[in-house]
Amino acid sequence: MEYKEIIEKIEPEMEKVISFLERELVKIRTGRASASLVEDIVVECFGQKFPLKQLAAISSSGPRQIVIQPWDKSYIEPIEKAISQSSLGMAPVVDKDLIRISLPLLSDEYRKNLLGILSEKQEEAKKTIRHWRGEAWEEIQERTKDGEIREDDKFRAKD
Repeated sequence: MEYKEIIEKIEPEMEKVISFLERELVKIRTGRASASLVEDIVVECFGQKFPLKQLAAISSSGPRQIVIQPWDKSYIEPIEKAISQSSLGMAPVVDKDLIRISLPLLSDEYRKNLLGILSEKQEEAKKTIRHWRGEAWEEIQERTKDGEIREDDKFRAKD
């Protein structure tokens, strides 16, 4: 086995980390209402847990308002509870068959908090990528000891 095969083996895992980070960053509120902010909130309904997007239609009506229209009226209370308890700090308002969420303007305090959240998510992704690179490096070193990979290739792989 060549070092390139080992690297190719971990590339899909590292791509998964990057796409996960991208999905997480989309969920962070920056000032414009987006369905992605709430679509993955877990709602407990009938003793089971569902992502919000499976229980309702989610849309934005304006730059700072999200409208949630549950498929069934019995979902309204669990959805409202889940949104209130989420870490997003949103206050849902029930309006007949709809749930409306008005997003406040971004404050300086929230922006600083947002930077902290962003750096935490970035650091998580870096740690995971470091882990996969470390695993690949260990395998390359083992194969070098066994004589399957040449010393020159070992250092090419490190670069």
